[in-house]
Amino acid sequence: MLSIPFAGHTPMNLVESLLHALKDHGARQIFGIPGDFALPYFRIIEESQILPLHTLSHEPGVGFAADAAARAHMGIGVAAVTYGAGALNMINAVAAAYAEKSPLVVLSGGPGKGEARSGLLLHHQAKTLDSQFQMFKEITCDQVRLDDAARAPADIARVLANCRRRSEPVYIEIPRDMVNLPCAPVMREPAPPVDAEALAACVAEILARLAQAKSPVLMAGVEVRRYGLEDKVALLSRRLGLPVVTSFMGRGLLADHDAPLVGTYMGVAGLPEVTQLVEGSDGLFLLGEIICDTNFAVSETRIDMRKTIQALDGRVTMGYQLYPDLPLAVLVDALLESLGPTEKAFAVKPATYPHGMVADSASITPTDIATAVNDLMAAHGKMPIASDMGDCLFTAMEIEHTALVAPGYYATMGYGVPAGLGLQAATGQRPLILVGDGAFQMTGWELGNCRRYGWDPIVLLFNNASWEMLRTFQPESGFNDLGHWGFAEMAAGMGGDGVRVGTRAELKAALDKAVATRGRFQLIEVTLPRGVLSATLQRFVAGVKRLSAVK
Repeated sequence: MLSIPFAGHTPMNLVESLLHALKDHGARQIFGIPGDFALPYFRIIEESQILPLHTLSHEPGVGFAADAAARAHMGIGVAAVTYGAGALNMINAVAAAYAEKSPLVVLSGGPGKGEARSGLLLHHQAKTLDSQFQMFKEITCDQVRLDDAARAPADIARVLANCRRRSEPVYIEIPRDMVNLPCAPVMREPAPPVDAEALAACVAEILARLAQAKSPVLMAGVEVRRYGLEDKVALLSRRLGLPVVTSFMGRGLLADHDAPLVGTYMGVAGLPEVTQLVEGSDGLFLLGEIICDTNFAVSETRIDMRKTIQALDGRVTMGYQLYPDLPLAVLVDALLESLGPTEKAFAVKPATYPHGMVADSASITPTDIATAVNDLMAAHGKMPIASDMGDCLFTAMEIEHTALVAPGYYATMGYGVPAGLGLQAATGQRPLILVGDGAFQMTGWELGNCRRYGWDPIVLLFNNASWEMLRTFQPESGFNDLGHWGFAEMAAGMGGDGVRVGTRAELKAALDKAVATRGRFQLIEVTLPRGVLSATLQRFVAGVKRLSAVK
């Protein structure tokens, strides 16, 4: 077991011990908003400088930024808030991280032990002082209240180990009268042992099934990135000689890795050749997938999951055979070792994406935006993308394969802008943010924090004055109308540059200027006609309606 270092062997307090443990487990920064119950531990975060602190404006943005940071750097994200009004305001963001298996650590201040015994109702309290703790049990895989300094190191070690092993959020509550108590360093928990015989049997069965299949396919899911396995999975695909697809949620995986990547599977909404490859496979190997509706409910031909090989959630399932307690990283290593160094050379036809937007006076469509971004990245290099929900995410499917964070399964609005900030803070790379006007109204104002931290994302705001994706399913409802807010004019007051564009020529000029301007965020408000959808969303809507009619 390893202990984490601390300078000069100076005795640590409880929060310092926690911060060193967070850093040791892969945290690179903390996103947060202080409050009175959190002030004592925020002071230690700031003064100790063990991890940098980025404060934002609203707790949902804190959760989304920390979630995206975790996804981007394959460590853990940390969201720090106060008790009650802060933590409960972040529940939606934590639920999204739980649904999509993002290793997020929630730090919440809490009432002191003496306050809890006072007999008085405390401000920020809901039903009971314990209500918040109980609520977070539903959306985290482990929880602890650090009310015993002697026990705290073991509790912290357990919770952070579960966050990393399960790649799911955890909850740590810090009573405000505990923060300065002396505390021993945290000792890392060792990885649990793996049954070597079960692992060998599982590997043999997987390889036998793939060898017998006439058209095997490997589908890579989000756990491949969560556990830092993209290099190894790319190598595995070459040694197996399998074509690779990603799921809708896994879009962006393997973008910078040498894998025989064909495209993204989206069922009726996707490219027909990818759909036929996946749905016609008799050896579909689901590696780190989340078996959910956004990945599989729009299948042209219903996939029989009993005939797939599923390696996910720390287990492997093949038909009625279950191998429990086999971590994905251990399985991938064992497969590579069993296969040996030989790689099978074969050619795949990668997906093609639109290029060469004509910069004329025509109005802009979402596919024009994808085309313009492809042209931009062809000229200046790839950019990581943070996308919100809606047609902006479906438009991202028409952009060249690049790193992408998005709430593809949980499908919450408001993710894109704060996720882009988390992405730049975690990686140092300038991100491209895709967001609709409805989602921007929720969290777009977090851009006002860019100036303090030197972040300069390029934001493409899809403005059709509408919740347009909702309108596609219920066009008769007037509540989908939003009205034009004039976002471009608001950018200057938040410390950035804004421009509104309505033609393809204006879009190209705005992108060229944005990529050449560093140090300030660049907001490009793209005016879109109502009812004009990306080609991918058009296929999705048509396919869903057709499948619903068949049922």
